[in-house]
Amino acid sequence: MNDLGHARLGMAVGLKVTGNGVRRNRVRRLIRESFRLHQHELPAVDVFVTARNDVRAAPAPAINESLERLWRKIRPS
Repeated sequence: MNDLGHARLGMAVGLKVTGNGVRRNRVRRLIRESFRLHQHELPAVDVFVTARNDVRAAPAPAINESLERLWRKIRPS
C-alpha cells in the first residue's frame, strides 16, 4: 500500500528482452495504456511490471490479456 490514495506504475522493459528500442517502447506503451484503463479499479498500491523474454514475439492482444490477468489479481475482491 502507498500513502497517496491511488495506484502507481513502475516497469522494467529491457533491450535484451525486447530486441530494440522500437519494440521496447511499444511494450511500454501497451503497459501504460492498460494501467491507465484499470488504475481506477486498483487499490492504492505500487505496481511494478517486468517484461519477460516471451514479450518479444507476443502480439498486442496477448500482452493485453496477460496484463488483464495481473490487474484481476491485484483488484480487491
